[in-house]
Amino acid sequence: MIRKMARWLFPLTSFALVAGPGGASETAYEKATFAGGCFWCIEAAFDKTDGVVEAVSGYTGGTKENPTYEEVSTGKTGHLEAVQVTYDPSKVTYSDLLDIFWRQIDPTDGGGQFADRGSQYRTAVFYHTDEQRRIAEESKLALERSGRFDRPVATEIRPAVTFYKAEEYHQDYYEKNAVRYEFYRSHSGRDQYRSPCAAGVCPVPGERKQPEKGGPSDDELKARLTPLQYHVTRENATERPFENEYWDNHREGIYVDVVSGEVLFSSRDKFDSGSGWPSFTRPLEPENIVTKKDTSHSMVRTEVRSRKGDSHLGHVFDDGPPPSGKRYCMNSASLRFIPREDLKKEGYGEYEAHFE
Repeated sequence: MIRKMARWLFPLTSFALVAGPGGASETAYEKATFAGGCFWCIEAAFDKTDGVVEAVSGYTGGTKENPTYEEVSTGKTGHLEAVQVTYDPSKVTYSDLLDIFWRQIDPTDGGGQFADRGSQYRTAVFYHTDEQRRIAEESKLALERSGRFDRPVATEIRPAVTFYKAEEYHQDYYEKNAVRYEFYRSHSGRDQYRSPCAAGVCPVPGERKQPEKGGPSDDELKARLTPLQYHVTRENATERPFENEYWDNHREGIYVDVVSGEVLFSSRDKFDSGSGWPSFTRPLEPENIVTKKDTSHSMVRTEVRSRKGDSHLGHVFDDGPPPSGKRYCMNSASLRFIPREDLKKEGYGEYEAHFE
């Protein structure tokens, strides 16, 4: 497999010297650009393909020069998360790359991909030549005519424009943060869908497979977590006050779900509630929080759980300080603390700006 070779700074075609029977000769490389939602997943698919020299995660299609992940994530710059592929056309064709691309996405979803919603997660094929445009349009038309979807194909075919490489912590994310990446894939709904359209076995109309809930098995969790962590996250237990890891932690950083790694709370919203458990005025990522009525122990309370990990975190009360008036009373055993200085190393580099 041809992978991770030197980067060649040419807009479409690159060259490498390859030794053959008659001596060194030039091999031309070409570029292809695809937007398919989360670029971690699209990069991983192409990076493992024979004939692909390099797959780079980045941003394209927008108006702002040199956008950051935080800016693109707002959906206001017009950029899409995308992957630019450098490939050897003698080993893999552009049609082959399109086949791989269609297999990774739900081409009928115009509002994002799976759990990732917003304009920055739309799908598109960015063509670099007229020939790529022709092949892409024919491929899309064949998909539309296949009758395998009950909605029209929403993926756009657009001319390639400036591509900005994403921050380094996003590159090869599937290798650098394998556990978090696999958990993200399974819980985003992408793995449960994985439509093999180009292979001709897409779901028939009305039977498109919907995202399903997945995640580590009980045996896997018991092997990975401490007995207390398992007891709290999976059996809704409560740890002892003043005898847990984070109740008196004053360092800057974020708190993530110990099971899934999804971001939950920030040290900036942590306060001393006097309860003996880590307490927060609000979540850092509200969409990662789920609340439900809890009538156990002859009380009526509001339980707090993580959305993807489905971990029991604690409870939320209406006796917190302003401005929210909330007290998210959490179990340390459900959390993992990532210090500010370790955010990038741990794969949470996008949250460094939160502390600036």
